[in-house]
Parts: sequence; C-alpha cells; structure tokens
Amino acid sequence: MSGRTWKAWLVPGGLMLTLTTALVNSSLLAQVAPSLVFYYVAVFAAGLLLAWRFNSSRVLFSLLVLLLAHRAVDFFSNGQISTGSGRTAVALAALLTPLNFVVFAFMRERGLIIAGIAPRFGLLFLESVVFAVLCRPENSPAAPLHSGATAIPRWILLSFVAAIAVFVRRFFETRKPIEPGFVWSVAAVLLWLEFSPIGRMSDAYVATAALILGASLIETSYMLAYHDELTGIRGRRAFNESLHSLDQQYAIAIVDIDHFKKFNDTYGHDVGDQVLCMVAKRLSEVGGDGQAFRCGGEEFAITFRNTSAKEALEHLDALRHRIEQSTFQVRGSERRAEKKNELGKDLRAAESDRRKSAKKKTAAGPQHSHDHLSVTVSIGVAEPNTRYRQPEQVIQAADQALYRAKQKGRNRVELATTAPLKLAPSKRAKASRL
Repeated sequence: MSGRTWKAWLVPGGLMLTLTTALVNSSLLAQVAPSLVFYYVAVFAAGLLLAWRFNSSRVLFSLLVLLLAHRAVDFFSNGQISTGSGRTAVALAALLTPLNFVVFAFMRERGLIIAGIAPRFGLLFLESVVFAVLCRPENSPAAPLHSGATAIPRWILLSFVAAIAVFVRRFFETRKPIEPGFVWSVAAVLLWLEFSPIGRMSDAYVATAALILGASLIETSYMLAYHDELTGIRGRRAFNESLHSLDQQYAIAIVDIDHFKKFNDTYGHDVGDQVLCMVAKRLSEVGGDGQAFRCGGEEFAITFRNTSAKEALEHLDALRHRIEQSTFQVRGSERRAEKKNELGKDLRAAESDRRKSAKKKTAAGPQHSHDHLSVTVSIGVAEPNTRYRQPEQVIQAADQALYRAKQKGRNRVELATTAPLKLAPSKRAKASRL
C-alpha cells in the first residue's frame, strides 16, 4: 500500500485507539478517571453535532447505536455481567452494534430528512424492543460463565469479522477515510465488550469509538473538499493552495487530454470517466516528485518543487509516453463500434492534415484496436523567470506552451520558451523506458 493509504488507516483511528488502550491499562487511569465523564459527554455531543452539521445520517445513527448499546449494557448488567441479564446484554450488544454499522453503511444516504431517518429510527426501535425482551431475567441464562470463558460468545465474534471485512472492502472501492474509521470503531467496541463491559474502562473505550467516527467524518469532508471525487487525485482547491507554498525554483505543467470531447460524444460519459481516471492514475505516478491535480474537465496540472522546467521536461515526456502506451477495454454494441469507426475516420483525417502542416509523424488523437482504446495528452511546462515571476503568470505561460503543443499536432510536451527545448535521442529513449 502507498504512504497515503497507510496514513488513512493509521491516522486518526489507529492512533486514538492505541493511546486509549495504553491509558486504560496503565496507572494513569485512576488519575484521569474524574475527567472520563466529561470526555464521554463531550465526545458524543460533539459527534452528534458534527453529524448533524455535515448532514450524515450514517454517522449520526452509528453514534446513537454506540450510545444506546453502552447504556443498555450498563442498565441490564447492574454491575454483574457473568450471569443473567448482564451476560445477555453484552452478547446482544456485541452482535447488533457491528451489524448496525454495516446496515447503515449500505442504506442510501439521504441526509437528515424524514424519508431518510424514519427507516433508521424504526430499526433502532425494533431492536430496542427485542433487546429489552431478551434481557428480562426469565429470558436470560442463569448459569454463570465457566472458568476461562469470555463475555462475548465465540460465534458472535463473526459479526465483528464480517463488519471489518465489509469496511476494508468499501475503503478500497471508495478510498474514503470514513471506512477505516468504522474499522477502528468496531475494534474499540470489541475491546470494550471483551475486556471491560462495565466501569470506567468501558466509558473510555466507547467514547473513543465515538471520537474515531467524528474524526473520520472530518477527514472525509476534508478529502472531498481537496480531492477530485472521480479520479481521487487532488483537486483545484488543493492546487490553488499549493501555489502559495512554492519556492523560488519550481515548474508547473498543464496537461490536457487530446480529443477528449470526441470520446464523450462517441462512447458516452462513462467511457470518458474511465479515460479521466486512467490519465489521472498515470499522472499521479509522474517522476521528479511531481504533484498531480485535476483542475477541471480534461485539464490537469503538475507542480515540481525545486525543479527547473528543463528537468521536469524529461519526466513529463516519459509520462506522455506511458499514457500513450496505456490501453483499456471498452465493451460496446455494434452501434458503438460503428461510432468508433466514424471517430477513427475523423481522427485519421485530422492526422493527415496535421502531417501535412507539421511534416513529422506524431499521433493526432486516440488510437483504436478492436475494443481497446488509448489516449494521448498534450503538455505545456513553464518556470518562473524575469518575464513572469508569480505562479499565476507561470500557469499562463504553461497554458500558452500547451496551446502550442496542440497546434503542432498534439501528443507532445512544449516548454514555455521562444525556442522550445527538445530531448536528445538518448535521453528520450531513456525516459520512454521509465
């Protein structure tokens, strides 16, 4: 996994749970015990307020499940969990809490409107009734736990395993920090019910589970604000903010997908989205410590810190070559194939005109082989100099270089200079192999 993926898994959920576990198993617990009540109340109040403010019914009702489960275990146990109602309450909380997390994850997010919250409230009400009935003394086992047994029956641990597996899979599908947050929250619930269903330690574990959900909600909102939701790379807001931190020596490249409108017109927006995601993935792998951003539509930007435009050019040309060599398969109908042929004719005509004007062999647009598609990109790169010092001016210069690359036939990299620099054959061959 990449460094970004590891960070999403370890921070903040893993760090919070690790600190809480170390605290409750140390002598410091007695010293901070008077503050646990405030910590508990503050975390749930802040978490519910955040969920309401961010219009997240999933987090709000997950917090309610945590709160209700904790209060129910505390109420029915009456200080004793080895027999009777307390033992049943712990088992039911262990079964229902992770399963409720999973159910809320798959329920359609409709915000905090009546149509959205009514089914969730109905589910919690039904479970509360079942919980109360099963925890009545006559319905609870009277035999105490035998020596070596744990508070949670072994078979109920499957609900924790299933919930964790679901959230791990959802993370790799969505890449949203909220999913690791639920994994760590489920882990906190397991530690609570397995080792300390009642008492001060239970308050610490449950409050930490709620705190992890609230922090993950903030992390997810931040990611959605600064990352492009379709491609997963950083978006325009992150790009604008990154300009303020650039030093004196840097380079900015503007990247545009060639003939992207023809992809959308011929294959539809679904295939256009596939193209954007493929190109974004390649851009995120650019060398030279380049940072890729999606600025909007089919236009991307790459910043290089402590790098000249001449040095960035080699990395960009290698990137251009990798994108040109990348293909993906499209499943289409005969009608789509006919449209594909029409597109190929248009592009071949454009290629013929371009060859006549440029008098050199370069690709004019997307290439096709049966159901496989490939795309090309045009890139302009610039650096600050005596003519343009500010990042905005450098971007304009890179835009002009991009326009010149389009005029010269596309699928090329142009420097923002009066005499465009070209890679030496040996360097170009080396860059193409990267």
